[in-house]
Amino acid sequence: QVQLAESGGGLVQAGGSLRLSCAASGRALSSYSMAWFRQAPGKEREFVSRLSWSLDYKDYADSVKGRFTISRDNAKNTVYLQMNSLKPEDTAVYYCAAGYYSGQSSDYLYWGQGTQVTVSS
Repeated sequence: QVQLAESGGGLVQAGGSLRLSCAASGRALSSYSMAWFRQAPGKEREFVSRLSWSLDYKDYADSVKGRFTISRDNAKNTVYLQMNSLKPEDTAVYYCAAGYYSGQSSDYLYWGQGTQVTVSS
């Protein structure tokens, strides 16, 4: 069993940056691929980024490509999402997830509780 806890969300002005962290406990993250998803009010949860367990593969949604960077520190059992050049449309609750390398939320076994990111214009 893996417990995930996101942190680092908050309120930021458009053009600003935030770094989200996802700390795992209960089991090492090293054998799981990790991903970030987000859900805006009234919208479905959408894929943001993913990173394979081997660190060889990573992928981003077109809407965040070039602005967001996913990384992980297996020694710290933590995954990060660096978000730069934030836009109001990035406002959402951001969730980290552990599971299979996929862009589908159904392929992830463990989820955090989410952290709110609000970008003001």
